[in-house]
Amino acid sequence: MTGSMARSITPAIVADSLAAAYRDKLIWRNATFTVNTGEFVAVLGPNGSGKSTLLRLLLGLMPPAAGSLQVLGKRPHRGNAEVGYVPQRRNIDRDLPIRGWDFVHLGIDGDRWGVELGNNPNYHERVDQAIKSVDAHAYADRPIGRLSGGEQQRLLLAQALAGRPQMLLLDEPLASLDLRNQIVIAELVADLARANNLTVL
Repeated sequence: MTGSMARSITPAIVADSLAAAYRDKLIWRNATFTVNTGEFVAVLGPNGSGKSTLLRLLLGLMPPAAGSLQVLGKRPHRGNAEVGYVPQRRNIDRDLPIRGWDFVHLGIDGDRWGVELGNNPNYHERVDQAIKSVDAHAYADRPIGRLSGGEQQRLLLAQALAGRPQMLLLDEPLASLDLRNQIVIAELVADLARANNLTVL
């Protein structure tokens, strides 16, 4: 049995009677759902309805208030390299000197202190492939703070892909983008998901 066939047997996400709460405040409850491997699922709801909270649960950043949750066949845990994450895009300081290339590299070893960026040839290749997959080579050597919103969003995607995940979690990936860039990024994510058999939420 090949690895891709084995991956398709286990659902990517299984939630049973799941509830989320901050301290004593219940956000939502009784969420029971399954996301199969390779599915592309959008979670819709108004601000404050708990969409980002769901992503925090899936990333293992907070425990369920009730019920059970499995991500790629395991309980969610922090730093899971099999899960790529693109946070809500914030305004990046225009004077931030970090190049797009180094920013993407953080998707591989950004969780470790004292690592010299670019010191592993395999990592260099993975960063190069991630940047190429989002068509960002033209500006990957420029400071990320000087790039447009659409260019920054491509590099955020590349950073999430650099770890070679099985699943992508995207928190409002189209927010703060103009309509043209919204369409471009939505099509890019769909293409990446198909090409890499990624589960996308």
